[in-house]
Amino acid sequence: RATDGLDVEETLFVIVSKTFTTAETMLNAKTCRQHILDYYAKAQPGCDTAKVLASHLCAVSTNLVATKDFGISDENVFGFWSWVGGRYSVSSAVGVLPLSLYYGFDNVQAFLNGMHDIDNNFSGETDYTKNIPALVGLLGFYNSHVAGHASRAILPYCQALLRFPAHIQQCDMESNGKTVTRDGVRYASGVDAGPIIFGEPGTNGQHSFYQLMHQGRIIPAEFIGYTKSQAPVMLAGEQVSNHEELMANFFAQPDALALGKDIEALKAQGVPEALQEHKLFGGDRPSFSLLFFGALDAFKCGQLLAIYEHRVAVEGFLFDCNSFDQWGVELGKALAKDTRGVFAALVDGSKTKADCIPKDKFNAATGNLLQTYIDKM
Repeated sequence: RATDGLDVEETLFVIVSKTFTTAETMLNAKTCRQHILDYYAKAQPGCDTAKVLASHLCAVSTNLVATKDFGISDENVFGFWSWVGGRYSVSSAVGVLPLSLYYGFDNVQAFLNGMHDIDNNFSGETDYTKNIPALVGLLGFYNSHVAGHASRAILPYCQALLRFPAHIQQCDMESNGKTVTRDGVRYASGVDAGPIIFGEPGTNGQHSFYQLMHQGRIIPAEFIGYTKSQAPVMLAGEQVSNHEELMANFFAQPDALALGKDIEALKAQGVPEALQEHKLFGGDRPSFSLLFFGALDAFKCGQLLAIYEHRVAVEGFLFDCNSFDQWGVELGKALAKDTRGVFAALVDGSKTKADCIPKDKFNAATGNLLQTYIDKM
């Protein structure tokens, strides 16, 4: 689907993989490479395939040996430091190269400048009432570790930030989802590090999970807004613009969470007694708001990302965990190799559907499910 309608002769494939070993990434990369070779086998039979691949493939990686073996010239590899974790790599070649190709480097430079602005605020501001990442991190630590709230909602009132909560979900949960200190000491029973992160833009969330936030579980909320719209609309005859309608909710929701509505207020409004408990809002539900001046642009996007990246580090320092490893990712990847081996044995014919699953590799439930899948293949 991604290549449908593209002229292969005018297409550059950018393979982004730190180690050039991740199974699903490399299978996608091999699929792209074969797409190129299949085209030229028909369009230019007998052509120099090494030259063809060198003209159509580039990589962002730290593994020059693997990229060369794959058919990518060294001069077409954009490197970065091996200590850069994937979830922190947006400002490295991992993010800068594809973003520059798509948006132009001027926009990417503005984005990097925004990140640098917050870097300076974090590293240079010793008044912690003005150090935004530190302040946000302290609030997050309090909500998670002191108040004991297990979740956190990120709520941008800006449709362009549709995927921002999911990005921070990875950044935060892969970094601080730990139960052991940097020195390998297990946390006390019942103590966990990072919270569960989720979120949606603006009023989408209001008509979805805000019900739970207002009258169900207490979930600390983080509101993100802008004083101007990227695409302002003001219809004739309307009282407010589209952006002001959106921002009316941005300001109302934190108040509703904090103040709620008690029985006395409901009685004063004439709410029937039978409905009063249903319409009761307990309030006292924590939130904070980040209001950016102007519309979302590349610079402010860089600021926002840097605030949250540094915030993760602040909470990691306070949790005393290592925010820069991710051992929890490894076990599932290792076990997937066993499953991959089952499929490979079927493909090469060395095993049949009846005997392809090793008896000691999977628990009974997984083994039964896998066998059902294989039987239906």
